Amino acid sequence: MSGVDATDTPHRNPFPALFNFRDVGGLTGHDGRTVHRRRLYRSDSLHRIDETDRAAFTALGIRTVIDLRRPTEVARDGRVPAYDGLTYRHIHPEHQGWAEQPYSSGTSLARYLADRYADLARTGTAGLAEAVGLIADSVNAPAVVHCVAGKDRTGIVCGLTLAVLGVADDDIAADYALSTEASARFSAWIAATMPEAEELPPPFLASPAEAMILFLTELRDGYGSIEGYLRHAGVTAAQLAALRDHLLN
Repeated sequence: MSGVDATDTPHRNPFPALFNFRDVGGLTGHDGRTVHRRRLYRSDSLHRIDETDRAAFTALGIRTVIDLRRPTEVARDGRVPAYDGLTYRHIHPEHQGWAEQPYSSGTSLARYLADRYADLARTGTAGLAEAVGLIADSVNAPAVVHCVAGKDRTGIVCGLTLAVLGVADDDIAADYALSTEASARFSAWIAATMPEAEELPPPFLASPAEAMILFLTELRDGYGSIEGYLRHAGVTAAQLAALRDHLLN
């Protein structure tokens, strides 16, 4: 297990207005090969960055933004600035709102989240396949994938991508779990800037590693492998091969 260090330089967030921006690279995949740094980033919603962030954004060389939010969330908050040379792709993996299946206090938070992720993997196949296909195409790199908090929809896409690259589930889950600290920073910012806002429920703030472990394990149980699920979703064999060629050094 290569481990994930939140203080490591690639995980440093250069954007003051974001709370969960980080490089997905650095983990060990197939045959001991390392996932390339500076080719795929993950983030919470990019609508909060502005012209003061242009230099930092440009320095990363990001070409493609993959926005996984619902259309209503995009309409409510806006999108990443239309910087020159930046391609913006909005993809909404269809999924049921969590309010329709609320979390019951005292029950397993990891189990609840894993079930929500499984629901999205079942109904959002086309969107997930499109997102992974975009990441697989080296022309789009560096790319950043984001949703609202950067932990659930983004965590699924990044988890599936890393699994295809041969990263161990424990390492994928450790990277996913970094979002808990980010969510705490986001929650503190909400409390300071919008004191009238209601406190967010636990599932919106926590990213227990066990949730990602359960999700990946049970997806394999259902489809034989993560690649099997993605092929079912519509990702081609060529795209899966390109993903490995492009993101493993």
